[in-house]
Amino acid sequence: MTTATATKKADAVGARAVDAARTALLESVDVVDIGEHLGHVGEDERVVTHFFACVRPGYKGWRWAVTVARAPRAKAVTVDEVVLLPGDEAIVAPEWVPWRDRIKPGDLGPGDLLPTEDDDPRLVPGYTTGDEVVDQDSVREVADELGFGRTRVLSLEGRDLAAQRWYDGSHGPDAPIAQSAPGSCSTCGFLVRMAGPLSQVFGVCANAYANDDGRVVSFDHGCGAHSEARLGKKSRPQPLPEPVLDTLTWDELDQF
Repeated sequence: MTTATATKKADAVGARAVDAARTALLESVDVVDIGEHLGHVGEDERVVTHFFACVRPGYKGWRWAVTVARAPRAKAVTVDEVVLLPGDEAIVAPEWVPWRDRIKPGDLGPGDLLPTEDDDPRLVPGYTTGDEVVDQDSVREVADELGFGRTRVLSLEGRDLAAQRWYDGSHGPDAPIAQSAPGSCSTCGFLVRMAGPLSQVFGVCANAYANDDGRVVSFDHGCGAHSEARLGKKSRPQPLPEPVLDTLTWDELDQF
């Protein structure tokens, strides 16, 4: 079956050059890998590409493409290139995604390194402390004098991204466990306050029996391990019956 998809009117000489295209293809490809002629397409003025089926194992849906061209008023064509191209039914590799976009939280293992870019918008020089300053030169001098050790710190953008990520995640108010909690973390005695701007919304859970122990939680998060959680009457253990006192003595037993 021959199918031709023309984007432009194909040059007549180039369209008839099927044998020349196949001959050029045979110079680069084994004859057993070449199938029937599938058609041609006009690429440009006096430039035509011929397609041949690829029957090489593992390349179903692929096709050989041979591009030929001719000079003005020339009667013969010359071969521009021979390539293997995927067709509509070809199996191709998925679109490549940079590793930095593929990595997910928890992917790092012992010994793995995840370097940050020099222009990472989440970080700013340490002497700015993540906030806007008027006279950065004077702040830099003070920072150098005091020996602040961190080269870079969170930028305002980085801080906001972290806050939004934490709030929208499993430690925020929309988590299923928070929806059924008896109280919010803001009223829990196990909440440890943080320092800095994030302390207005977040704290750290210090309840060893809670799922969030040692993790940052929002004030309106919650769980069943709230410090003031109490069991309802129906959930409380049933009281033990009154003890039975044995008043029999050995003398009384001898009478039976």
